[in-house]
Amino acid sequence: MVGKDYTSIQKQFGDNLQKIRHNKGLSLRALAANCEIDDSKISKIENGKFNIKLSTIIELAKGLEVKPADLLDF
Repeated sequence: MVGKDYTSIQKQFGDNLQKIRHNKGLSLRALAANCEIDDSKISKIENGKFNIKLSTIIELAKGLEVKPADLLDF
C-alpha cells in the first residue's frame, strides 16, 4: 500500500510539472535546455516513472522560472 501511495504522489507531481510546462509554452527539449536535466528524464518524471530528488525539483523550478514550491502544489 505504501508503494502505491508513493507512485500516486509521483504521478501527481508529474501531472503538475507537465501542466506548468505547457502553461509556459515549453516543449520537453526547451525545458531541458533551460536546466541540467535530459528531456527523456523529464518525460519519465511527467509520467510518474521516475523517483525524483530534491535537487531535481530545484533544477526543474529553475528551468521553468518558478519557485520549487509551485511544483509541489498539487
